[in-house]
Amino acid sequence: MKIIPRDIPADQASALCRAGVHPLLAQLYAARGVCSADELDDAPARLLPPAGLLGMEAAVRLLADAIEGGLRLCIVADYDCDGATACAVGWRGLRMLGAADTHYLVPDRVVDGYGLTPPIARRVHESGAQVLVTVDNGIASVEGVAQAKALGLQVVVTDHHLPGSHLPLADAIVNPNQPGCGFESKSMAGVGVMFYVLLALRAELRARGRFDKASQPRLEALLPLVALGTVADVVRLDANNRRLVALGLKQIRRGQMQAGVQALFDAAGRKALAATTFDFGFALGPRINAAGRLADMTIGIECLTTDDKGRAAQLAQMLDSINRERRELEGGMREQAMLMAEGLCADGMTPPPAISVFDPDFHEGVVGIVASRIKDRMHRPTFVFAASGAPGHEHELKGSGRSIPGFHLRDALDLVSKRHPGLLLRFGGHAMAAGCTIAEADFSRFEQALAQVAQEWLDAATLTRRMETDGPLDPSFRNAEIVERLNLEVWGQGFAPPTFSEEIEVLSQRLVGERHLKLQLRHHGEMVDGIWFGHTDPLPESACFAYRLDINEWRGERKVQFLIEGINSEGT
Repeated sequence: MKIIPRDIPADQASALCRAGVHPLLAQLYAARGVCSADELDDAPARLLPPAGLLGMEAAVRLLADAIEGGLRLCIVADYDCDGATACAVGWRGLRMLGAADTHYLVPDRVVDGYGLTPPIARRVHESGAQVLVTVDNGIASVEGVAQAKALGLQVVVTDHHLPGSHLPLADAIVNPNQPGCGFESKSMAGVGVMFYVLLALRAELRARGRFDKASQPRLEALLPLVALGTVADVVRLDANNRRLVALGLKQIRRGQMQAGVQALFDAAGRKALAATTFDFGFALGPRINAAGRLADMTIGIECLTTDDKGRAAQLAQMLDSINRERRELEGGMREQAMLMAEGLCADGMTPPPAISVFDPDFHEGVVGIVASRIKDRMHRPTFVFAASGAPGHEHELKGSGRSIPGFHLRDALDLVSKRHPGLLLRFGGHAMAAGCTIAEADFSRFEQALAQVAQEWLDAATLTRRMETDGPLDPSFRNAEIVERLNLEVWGQGFAPPTFSEEIEVLSQRLVGERHLKLQLRHHGEMVDGIWFGHTDPLPESACFAYRLDINEWRGERKVQFLIEGINSEGT
């Protein structure tokens, strides 16, 4: 690993300090590209206007007409946390705006696959719906939209994924990543796109005289769900996404949230009144995602749509139980997949430029998580495949991939599909995460084809794990109050949480739980506790460590400890 301290523009940091930003935060923000305090203003008025999204006018006009006409609406969701929160936001918001006859349908990961397929379109039609609204999917559903239109349905696609070579012929498409859309925030999650549609729809209905500004529905109440889905989907936290997340966190900390959100905090043993982005990403999000991976995402969506606190608590406990099962399943799969991946490194040689693994016993619900773990360990683009459980597709493999900076995974799949026509039965995704379906007999062909693209695109520098840090920590900032303040800020993908690095002396080290290294460190002459989770190799007496700050509470005593993230193997 090569640890690289970020550049901290002194002028920007000074300007933020003069504007009243805490000195440490000023340094952290300046290093992440924040130039002025205005960029930190999370007032709702600072959100980008919905009118900037291409297709918004057509979408809200259609939806407003449907509400006034009393038509039945059906939301077709996705089976991850972004899809679940987007569905809950859409269902709640449309009903708040007068679409009382609104229901939802969630594809089954195994049986239906991803997105609006022709069979899903037929099920929507059979339900009696007249308007179909996709959330967090649809931009690649050319055949599904065509089927829905052929059945007489009006179709509004709301999505954020990258489009394919052809757009579906929907009545309206709202997606910041569709061709010709000039919306500044290309990183908005599916839940954010749906929230924006509701904001524009409210304005349209207000213009039609259904309510005035004083009596209009308070869509801002949906922001806790928007914040949760945005962080859980690991989209880049640009300025607009950070505002959405900050606004949702503020409501949660005031105790203003949906019953299911509160129940999920309780089930995870987290305090909603001190909610952080880490809670979204590592506690609530995984519990909702587990339903889509191993069970039925309608459990997660009902948890987020019910106003019955007792029912919400019951559903949250169900999600917690499913998540425990997911962790156990993932643990076994991860060990097996890691052994297979390490077996590709013949005689201690470096890993191949891309890693693909498959085992007949793998579960397709957790292949993405396992791929992420291997990618993190070996710093290579990684695909993990499992046998499809869908009826009629028994000889197909479903793969989920995760990538490293500098390797656009979806573009790589696109090149594979062009070089090897017919190899990829289906594929899609983003730069850092993608999925595909292949015939079981074609696994070796896929493995070789992806490795060939990686060999061409990746160089030694890209294949070297690099960790950007915020440099040394001033010991005056090493206190619990500062750590709490940092935790309350909005951190995540593209706006990394603070990680510091410097030479630190190791005074003692011992294994705890057989998997973690407990440390006593000397930082600027003072003793500090440290722990390196998942690391068992002994450390030198002194080294350049990358670490995050944490508070360890034990028997009423609160002490700052360092969470070790890595050790420098090269000169900085």
